[in-house]
Amino acid sequence: MDRASLSETSPIDRRRRGLLIVLSSPSGAGKSTISRNLMADDPTITMSISATTRPKRPGEVDDVDYHFVDETRFQQLVEADELAEWAYVFDHRYGSPKEPIKEALRDGRDTLFDIDWQGTQQLEYAFRTDLVRIFILPPSMAELRRRLEERGTDSQEVIDFRMRRAAAEIGHWAEYDYVLINDDVDQCTASVRAIVVAERQRRERQPYLLNFVRELVERPN
Repeated sequence: MDRASLSETSPIDRRRRGLLIVLSSPSGAGKSTISRNLMADDPTITMSISATTRPKRPGEVDDVDYHFVDETRFQQLVEADELAEWAYVFDHRYGSPKEPIKEALRDGRDTLFDIDWQGTQQLEYAFRTDLVRIFILPPSMAELRRRLEERGTDSQEVIDFRMRRAAAEIGHWAEYDYVLINDDVDQCTASVRAIVVAERQRRERQPYLLNFVRELVERPN
């Protein structure tokens, strides 16, 4: 069998490597809305399911919304190095299990993370070039407060706390690959989508290219 016939019967698997997409922002800046929009537009992107020690809320489903575990089990995951990142958030622990992330990367599936700058730093240490970090800024602190108050779910004390936390979180904006100002959620979603499309095409995320190019130049005319 000649090389041309071999190429026809044994096509190169063009599956790319998966992508880890981090969206970070202060509470109220819009990352949750953008995440929902992004996944609605592209069902191949799935949200990472975190393990958490916080109590289950009404309507939440275990292993769908979160992996709900107690403090003992969470500590076992930490000590066994089974979490890619973890952090305390409002007195409860949250973390991202490693194995589902690795499996998605191998299968060419993209995973979305709604985590803060601390989790992003840990995820970068664990996965480095697989990571795309996007930070969402509010158009102003006054608008951020307005959005938090408009929710109608938090007391003024909690809103004040979130505003103080927001100032600290925004201080880490320069640690991200992309920084977007969310003054229009549709336009911001479109920008995130464009980033994802471009990042999928990076050479290092297309491991099949080496064999493809080799066959391309060696195939006889």
